[in-house]
Order: sequence, then C-alpha cells, then structure tokens
Amino acid sequence: MISFDQVSIRYTESASPVIADASFTIPDGDLCLVVGGTGSGKTTLLRAINGLVPHFVGGIMTGRVIVNGRSTRAERPRELADLIGFVGQNPLAGFVTDTVEDEVAYGMEQLGIAPTAMRKRVEETLDLMNIAELRRRPLMQLSGGQQQRVAIASVLAAQPRVIVLDEPTSALDPTAAQDVLSALTTLVHDVGMTAVVAEHRLERVMQAADQVLWLPGDGSATLGPAAQVLGRASVVPPLAELAHALGWSEVPLSVRDARRRVARERITLRPPSEITPRPPHVDRVGARNEPRVEITSGRSTRERSPRVETPAVSLRSLTVKHGQLRAVDDLTLTLEGGSITALMGRNGAGKSSLMWAIQGALPSTGSLSVAGRDPRTLSAEAARSIVGLVPQEAADLLHLHTVGLECVQSDRESGVSAGTTWTLLQRLGADFDADHHPRDLSEGQRLALVLAIQLSADPSVMLLDEPTRGLDYTMKHNLALILCDLVERGTCVVVSTHDVEFAARISQRTIVMAEGEVVADGPTREVCTSSPAFAPQVTKVFLPDPVLTTDEVVARRV
Repeated sequence: MISFDQVSIRYTESASPVIADASFTIPDGDLCLVVGGTGSGKTTLLRAINGLVPHFVGGIMTGRVIVNGRSTRAERPRELADLIGFVGQNPLAGFVTDTVEDEVAYGMEQLGIAPTAMRKRVEETLDLMNIAELRRRPLMQLSGGQQQRVAIASVLAAQPRVIVLDEPTSALDPTAAQDVLSALTTLVHDVGMTAVVAEHRLERVMQAADQVLWLPGDGSATLGPAAQVLGRASVVPPLAELAHALGWSEVPLSVRDARRRVARERITLRPPSEITPRPPHVDRVGARNEPRVEITSGRSTRERSPRVETPAVSLRSLTVKHGQLRAVDDLTLTLEGGSITALMGRNGAGKSSLMWAIQGALPSTGSLSVAGRDPRTLSAEAARSIVGLVPQEAADLLHLHTVGLECVQSDRESGVSAGTTWTLLQRLGADFDADHHPRDLSEGQRLALVLAIQLSADPSVMLLDEPTRGLDYTMKHNLALILCDLVERGTCVVVSTHDVEFAARISQRTIVMAEGEVVADGPTREVCTSSPAFAPQVTKVFLPDPVLTTDEVVARRV
C-alpha cells in the first residue's frame, strides 16, 4: 500500500538529511507504528506519505513515495485527500470551522460526498469517537484531549484508505486513548484501512502494531516485526525496559504476554519491607550520577525567591467558571513544598483550569495562597517569581524569531546570568541549534524550550500541564532529573498528566479530578495501583503486588 523507494529528505537549513535512502513497504491493511526519539524525523516521514513534504512544508526530496499506485511527486496533498487522511500533532492547526459537528463534516463536503451519506457518517463517527455530546460545542472551548478526538474524527469520517496519525493519543486520558486505539484497530481489522501511527507513549499502542518502523535519528529507517524491532530500538517503553531487566530477548507487546511469561518462568518478588509514600526517584533515574545544573546561579537583578514553609499552595472554596460550566467546583486543597504531585483525570475534568487559576491568570473566586501570596493580586513579573506554568500549548509562550533569542530574553526577564536558560535546555536533552525558529521545532522540542524558560525564574511553585506530550523516553528521563532537583531545593511541583508511567516514576502524591472536583487523593502507590485506568504497565504485570517500576522489580526479585 505504501512504498518508499530510496527516499531522502533534507531541509535547506540542515547540513544532513532527516531521512536518508529509506526503502520499505507497508502492506495494505497493516497498522505500522513509527518510533524514534524527538527530532528523529518521524513527523517528516509521515508528512511525506501524503505529499505535505515537500509540496507544503518545503525541503528537498529525492526518491519515490507511492501510495496505492499513486505518486506523491505527481499528485499534491489535496489531490490525495480521498486516499490519505492526515492528523497532525496540533489539532488547532488543522481546524477550519467553529463547532465539532461542522468540523467532522467539513472534509466530506470538500470531497463532494452526498448529503445523506455525509449525515450518516457524521453520526457514526461521533459515536465511534465517543464525542456525540460535544457535537454543538465550539472547538475553542474544548480541552486539548477533546480537540484531538475531534481532529481524528474529522479525518475518519471521510473514510480514507490510508490514515496517518502523528501522536494521536498525546493529549488523551488513558480511557479515551484506549477508545481511540480500539476504534482505529477496528477500522484496520474489519474495514482493511492502512494506518501509520507515530507515538512516544508506545505502551499505549504497541500491542496493536503489525510492524514497527524505527528511525534511529541518523537518517536510516528499519522496518520489521514489533517484538524484534522494539527489542533493539533506542526507545524503551516500560515492557521493553522490563524485558531487558529480566533478560528476555524479545519484548512482550502486551501486559497479557508479559504476565504469561512471568508465570511461565515463575518469577516472584520478595515482600516489600514497607510501603510508604515515596520520595522522588532520584537514585533510580540517576540524578546523583549525573552533573547537576544550578538553575538559580548568577542572578543579576534580584535575589532568589525565598522558599516558604509548607503548604506552598492553599486553596479554600476555589471556583472557576466558564460561562455556566463550573470547571473547578468549590475546591479546598493544600500542596506541600519539596514534593511532586500528579494531577490526573479524564479530559475536561478541570485540571488545566485549576492550574491556570493557581497561577493567577484565570479568574476565580475563593481563597488562594501561593508561597504566602495571592498571585491574582500581583503583576505578571511578580507572579512568575513565585509560580511558573508550562501550558499544554507551549508555542503560546514563544514569540521571538530564534531559540537563542528566546533564551536570552528569558535570562533577562528572570534576572539570571547569561546562558542559564540555554544550559537548562541542554539538560533536557534538546538537540537543535540556537538559530532555529521556534515554529520549526517539533512539539516536544518547543515544550522543552518553554520548560527551560519557566524554570529559569526558579519559582517556589512549578506547574506543568501535560509536560510529557511530545517527549520521547530520554527527554522524559531528563525531565525527571530536573523535577527531582527542584524538589530537593524545596519547590512544590504539580504535574497534570495522562502519562501514568511518568506519574508513577516521579510523584509521591496523586490527585484525580472529575467534573471540577477531587475524587481521589493519596499516595501515588495507593491511587495508581488501585485502578486499572491509572496503573502503569509493570503494576498490571505483577498484580496484585503494588509494584510501580521495573527498578522495584529488580530490587525485589527472588
């Protein structure tokens, strides 16, 4: 169905090709998972399938891409729209209408589908993606995860033969992600659709993959059976990490396969000496074995903000309304300094609204104290010195022409020595030049840049809204190091995330929200191991033992 023949792609500003002499074939009706580190060329390869590269985003391409007998060199993306559907990383960038129902119908209107067939497909797709109740909602009022589901629905409704998805579950809660992937696999297995999916959270999708296409980052591409390719790929999802730790040559692709192998090999764990709320996993992620970055060194214009005694954040009867919707409903909560709290819950539960309210940028009622002050009464500069926020859409905070200029501006605004923000960016594992335009970066790279900018101010409270969206496993590891360093300095860190693996690795406390209220609040081990939806894969493999990580398995193995 999809054939790459000696394809090379190079951008004019790059000295080396992103894709170099790639040749492979994806059969009709397969689900192919594309894996690789951030910036390895996954998005470029996906865009080449429907001709966005080079017709729309530029670049120099040699070789041939053939999809169902049609050449992307001879036909432009709009001419291939009946054959190939494409869902990018940023749903907002692809929306052209105002409401959910109109957006789902738009693509079919452009293809000239009959109104009766179009209406039927709209209803089927709304049900398939479980968004029927959102049909008349304005797109701008949806959460990031809801927008992502609408973007996928708008492409599926046109019923293309090939669908290409760039991180389709990055903003989805675990249950919604499972719904989307179930719908996708149904179309692959029952309808014969060919799907090409790039994902960083491989644990969500690898069990459904027929093949894996690995991009190591040197321009090459390796296609093969999922278990074999993941066994040697540089990206290491949780089950691959477990397989390596237990000496397995092939990676189990599902929790079921891993549980069966554990039972077959009679792997048992010693009883834990005690189960208590955990400190950050500094030892496990290796922070003490790596050079530290002093993020507050060299302040030039103001002294470092003093740390305060816990609680660092105190809310009493906090309420946030969006029209008639109570996004945060009469919430009373305290958050301590020197700890990492994971904030979880389904899309639209009120997590982002709570974070923006704590930062003081969103109107709210009730009592709010952050580091002993109410950020709602402070100037933007003063508020930034006590509470930092990394939003879901990192690009919203970037406005200069190069990465280097953004870093220089950040150093100036934060009052730190020159180079502090750039050093933080390198600590996060970002591999790009200072003269790159922020809009030319991948979603993960932009997120790393904004995180470095916010960290340079060294706030007493650090809020991160979906910080692992677009990050590969290496960058998440580096992010964990940064957060552990902040905690050791007494910072209160709150991470709103759908990434249960990351939450289990770095947090001590987990709060679950639903409809603006707290429905669960406790030690991460208790909250995450008591619910299948929020349990990491290692926990599921060893249930009912409340183990959270592979390192715990290794330490307790008999």
